[in-house]
Amino acid sequence: MVLLTRKADFSASHFYWNDAWSPEENQRVFGKCANRNGHGHNYTLEVTVAGEIDPTSGFVVDLKQLKDILEQEVISVYDHRHLNYEVPEFKSAIPTTENIAIAIWRRLDGKIPNAKLHRVRVYEMPDLFADCYGVGK
Repeated sequence: MVLLTRKADFSASHFYWNDAWSPEENQRVFGKCANRNGHGHNYTLEVTVAGEIDPTSGFVVDLKQLKDILEQEVISVYDHRHLNYEVPEFKSAIPTTENIAIAIWRRLDGKIPNAKLHRVRVYEMPDLFADCYGVGK
């Protein structure tokens, strides 16, 4: 088995807010990230797949096909969007780095031919990232 990782970038805005809490509690827990106007990040996505190398192509997966899947399932949905308002999975989940990684896993799981999704890593900033190694549907 070989692990192969592909990177992609997207820019998006978000804010942190829990509707079950008072505005004061949201401000206490989330600080400036609770500003309902939001703030933006240039995210880096790393998707790692696991599989056997095809002896005829030498690839684990068709790299163009993997890039197209990332574009269709993630980049076209998240890039230059306000995650809280425009991305369906964040209508009910706070778009933290952790929840973004989980949401991307769910978007990609089972959609990459001839390989198994191994890891989704989302960098919110160069020194902050979350890894997801699998979640239920």
